[in-house]
Order: sequence, then C-alpha cells, then structure tokens
Amino acid sequence: MLTKIRSLLTRDDDERDENGRPKVTLERALKRGWLEIWYQPKIDLSSRQIVGAEGLIRVRHPELGVLPPGAFLPGAGKEAMLEMTERVIASALRDWEDCALIGAPKIKLAVNVPADAFVQLPITRMIREDRPRSAEWPGLILEVTEDQVMHDLEVANEVAAELRRQNCGLAVDDFGAGYSSLARLRQLPFTELKIDRAYVIDCDTDKTNAGMLETIVELAKRFELKTVAEGIETPHESHKLQGLGCAVGQGYLFAKPMAKDDFFAKLERYTGKKRPERRAWNPFSAAPRLRTFP
Repeated sequence: MLTKIRSLLTRDDDERDENGRPKVTLERALKRGWLEIWYQPKIDLSSRQIVGAEGLIRVRHPELGVLPPGAFLPGAGKEAMLEMTERVIASALRDWEDCALIGAPKIKLAVNVPADAFVQLPITRMIREDRPRSAEWPGLILEVTEDQVMHDLEVANEVAAELRRQNCGLAVDDFGAGYSSLARLRQLPFTELKIDRAYVIDCDTDKTNAGMLETIVELAKRFELKTVAEGIETPHESHKLQGLGCAVGQGYLFAKPMAKDDFFAKLERYTGKKRPERRAWNPFSAAPRLRTFP
C-alpha cells in the first residue's frame, strides 16, 4: 500500500538514491509545478518596520515536503535556471500589487538573479512591460553576487543603467564572501550592498568583525549605497549594526523565510488591513513558459 501511495504522489520515473528517496532536480520541479517563492522580511534597524523582503526559491515536494535550494539547484542546467529566474521576476512584480492592496506599498521586493541571465534573458524589457503601473511602486531589487558580476562589469553597468530608468536597482549579495576588494566597490553598479553573515556574527563582541563592518558601512555611505546586514540572529548583533549606521537587517532574529501567504498575513498584522480576494496565479505551475528564450 505504501508503495502504491508513493507512486501516486510522485512518478514511477523519478530517480531515487540508495536510500529510496526521490532525487529532486530543478528541471523536474519546474515540470511538475513544485516550485514556490518564499519571502524573508527586511527590517529597518531604526524603526523596526518591514521595509522589504527577499524572494527565496523553495520546492514543495509531495513526498519530501519543503526543500531548500541546496537540495535541487546543484547541477541545474542553464535553461532551467533561466526559466526559474524569469518566473521569479514575474511573481515578484505581481506580489508587490498584493503588498499595496494590504496597505504596504513601500515594501520593496528583491529577487536573486544569476549574472548570465542579464545576457540570456531580456530582463529589462520584462520589467518594463510587466511592472506595476502604480505611481507608488518602489521598484524591484535584483540581487547578484559580487564574484559573478565582476566577470563582466560592462554588461552589469549597462543593465544597471536601464534598471534605474525602471526605478529598479542591483544589490551585491553576500558582500565580503567574494574576491573583490573594498577598493573596487566603486566599480560595481549597485544601489544596495548586502553584508555577508560572516561579518555579522558576534559583531558585538568580535572586534575584527566590528572593524570590518564599520569600514564597509562607511564606504557604502560614501558611494551612496544602502547597507543590508544578512543573517542577524541576536539583539546584540542588531543593536551593534544599528550603532554602526547599517540601515536594514535581515535574519532569524526578525523572521525566517516564510511561504508567500504567511508573508502577506504578517503584513496584514502590521497594517491592520486584509488583502482582497484576487484570482489565484502561480507562475511555477506546470504551464507553458512565460516567454521564449533567445
């Protein structure tokens, strides 16, 4: 009976590991409609208000439950990564409309984008055509790691210029984890700098981390970049970062990544306003691609 139920939940053609667990790939998740976008709130460290959220990809597997990216992204093909990126952007553009309906139009959503997607996908055209038309839309943040973007600064600057015309910007993700030096920060076409958790941990007691954070925040201010600290887990870290002048924080201290509906429910508690009923739409459902790739 258990074997029959498992067969119904998944598929007979699913590959399994030596323990009999199904192997989950991005390609299969796209085909089966298992992907979801979750959100982790970003908090203003001074006001303690939600000012944004990062979109994070998850798989909801019928047998294994919710899986993080490390369980299905390694080994993913380029085409699958592009298709996922396209759908994540489309979802974030629509999801802001729900934020506005709840009474939180200033929420700025962010999504992760692989650097080669800026060449392989017409991202700026997608945003230009599909963006919310409300004058309140604060724009979208596209996050890319520093080591990826340093490979082609010319393309990154071209994309950043077009994004600015759409009221959008680039964020350097996990800053400090890559190989670029602080001196090269001025070359990066970013509007937001996300400080890697490695510098945040124990920054209230670790003098080295505190010194590095102070330098990063000061340089970011000089280059007119907003700073976002990743992975804040204790009140002491939060208070230290606020004292150093870091603008925004993100981490388990404030909220873990949560399913989209849970994120909207959290916003409803903040605003006291219920989200109106809207037609259900899932960009990750097993449907034709939103666009044809070049």
